[in-house]
Amino acid sequence: MATKANPTRDDFAALLNEHLGGEDESFEGRVVKGTVTAIENDLAIIDVGLKSEGRVSLREFSAPGQPSTLKVGDEVEVYVDRVENAQGEAMLSRDRARREAAWDKLESEFGEEKRVEGVIFGRVKGGFTVDLGGAVAFLPGSQVDIRPVRDVTPLMDIPQPFQILKMDRRRGNIVVSRRAVLEETRAEQRSGLIQNLTEGAVIEGVVKNITDYGAFVDLGGIDGLLHVTDMSYKRINHPSEVINIGDTVKVQIIRINRETQRISLGMKQLESDPWEGAEAKYPVGAKLSGRVTNITEYGAFVELEAGIEGLVHVSEMSWTKKNVHPGKIVSTSQEVEVLVLEVDSDKRRISLGLKQAQSNPWADFAEKYPIGSTVEGEVKNATEFGLFIGLDGDVDGMVHMSDIAWGISGEDALALHRKGEMVKAVVLDIDDEKERISLGMKQLEKGAPAVGGVGTGPKKSEVVTVTILEVRDGGLEVQAGEDGATGFIKRADLGRDRDEQRPDRFQVGQKLDAMVIGFDRSKKPNFSIKAMQIDEEKKAVAQYGSTDSGASLGDILGEALKSKKTD
Repeated sequence: MATKANPTRDDFAALLNEHLGGEDESFEGRVVKGTVTAIENDLAIIDVGLKSEGRVSLREFSAPGQPSTLKVGDEVEVYVDRVENAQGEAMLSRDRARREAAWDKLESEFGEEKRVEGVIFGRVKGGFTVDLGGAVAFLPGSQVDIRPVRDVTPLMDIPQPFQILKMDRRRGNIVVSRRAVLEETRAEQRSGLIQNLTEGAVIEGVVKNITDYGAFVDLGGIDGLLHVTDMSYKRINHPSEVINIGDTVKVQIIRINRETQRISLGMKQLESDPWEGAEAKYPVGAKLSGRVTNITEYGAFVELEAGIEGLVHVSEMSWTKKNVHPGKIVSTSQEVEVLVLEVDSDKRRISLGLKQAQSNPWADFAEKYPIGSTVEGEVKNATEFGLFIGLDGDVDGMVHMSDIAWGISGEDALALHRKGEMVKAVVLDIDDEKERISLGMKQLEKGAPAVGGVGTGPKKSEVVTVTILEVRDGGLEVQAGEDGATGFIKRADLGRDRDEQRPDRFQVGQKLDAMVIGFDRSKKPNFSIKAMQIDEEKKAVAQYGSTDSGASLGDILGEALKSKKTD
């Protein structure tokens, strides 16, 4: 530029701009190179080619936690914030320079999804600050490690890789994750390790964690799950009964899922299977001893040996205690005797019976008290159809309402007795398979019919004199003798002819002869006039002639009646 003889103010400004690099090439807002000309206390004096030098703190030239190694003559890059401040000095920043350069690099690496190196140097709410070579990023607490970390101090001030999750240069925000790098590295290691593992292989591992359902075992960089059901053949309530965290265990690889990278492990597979030959060791009908290991609503499990348990169903626990919880019959760890009912080795199931190993109280009662025996017991319960009586051997017998008393209805007979009352009864029937004992109380009354050959009541085919107690449409209610057993004559048994089978031709209190033709369920006699007439006819024919002799039936009966009157 040619110099004018009398330069104006504009000419002087143009000369100054030319000296500073020109107005279009302003230094402000740019990263430029400068030279350290001096170091004063903790400040570095830097010349960047401006009319004045700038001062920058030595702290900006050192890594977090490291001392500065800057010396006079070093060439450095700084950011020009302003060309001149109020003191006439250039406003320079090494941090801004590093940050601008770092952002350019980080944006490129973020776009390529590359890992970046950084240093954790501070704590903030919800996480930590990370220096990424000049740019400060935020590390959330949940992204520090794969598992929660209580103390992060050992991880601070150490260069390590991070993954950028999000960045916004305009707002100056960067979010990074250390966990993502660890998971990726771990996945790579797992993939490599899984390729070297085979199902059925036996290896050693270290127990890392225990849960209610099993334990996680470290196989040297990859974890496998040892389920509680694969720890032992015997029942285990919690994995801690068998192993502890830190234990070295020998396991067998049961399954490998290479897609999900999940490995299933087993310990019991290394032991001999106790179920082999179980049917031979535990034949049906064998009586064994075992220990109660678990009690449920539906029964109790009994351990016969380590690894083999059988189930005693609630229905097979007691002869006499019905509809009660198994815990009221047996207790955990109790030693009991059981009988083998069924064995299924394929399904690994053994059905056991507790009551079958004991004597059947119903059979014992039948042996001690045969039919016709008299017993005494307490009325345990009164129902609408009868009374339940407590008997020896903790069994109950039932007195049907029709067997409580003679001469009154069953409902009235039930009303005569109450719960807790001691009563006597006779054994009418015993069915030990159905666990039933039928009792009768009225059979002990005077004149009652015989039960099982015991008693003095009327016998079958015997002709007795009865008194009519009640006339009904269906027949007659009668009583043998004055204090004898009551019975019934059906309408069809009132006579041989239809005209004789009308109940209305009889009256209450009338006495007549009838034959005992049988007994009902309660041993109450059934009478028949018709059967008596037929029987008398047969005897008359046998004694006075036959129908082939030419005599009529009327002649024969006439002779029989005449002979009877003479007698």
